[in-house]
Amino acid sequence: MRTFRLAVAALTVCVALSACGSQDAGGGTPTPTPTGAQPVTSQPPPDPTAPPSTVDPAPSKPPTGPKPGGPSTPPGVGHTTLSGTVQGGVEPNCVLLDGYLLLGGPRDVLKPGTRVEVTGRVEPGMMTTCQQGTPFVVASASRS
Repeated sequence: MRTFRLAVAALTVCVALSACGSQDAGGGTPTPTPTGAQPVTSQPPPDPTAPPSTVDPAPSKPPTGPKPGGPSTPPGVGHTTLSGTVQGGVEPNCVLLDGYLLLGGPRDVLKPGTRVEVTGRVEPGMMTTCQQGTPFVVASASRS
């Protein structure tokens, strides 16, 4: 008898919960907010008679070009040449040249304190484990 009562009570709770859930699921009318205003679900289309907006939605950054003494004229499509003295980075195996992080290339040539000329391409969006310098993928390097 006790099992029957528990089953009836559980069934009653399930029916009550499903009835509550069906009111929210397909009613089609949004629930009013405490102020009585209807919630905004989309923006109205722009007014074609309004003058064009003069406000730039995203502020633009000033263009960042090569630093003085930085890359020279590219030797080929997409390649740049740098020259100077290699410096060690703050992390192990990180080497820099004029603020550029040198990635790849012959490590026997790209040692801190060595004067070099490197050819490659700047990859500003590349992720690295070194915490300094703009990534520069080295295609070739030689002592100068």
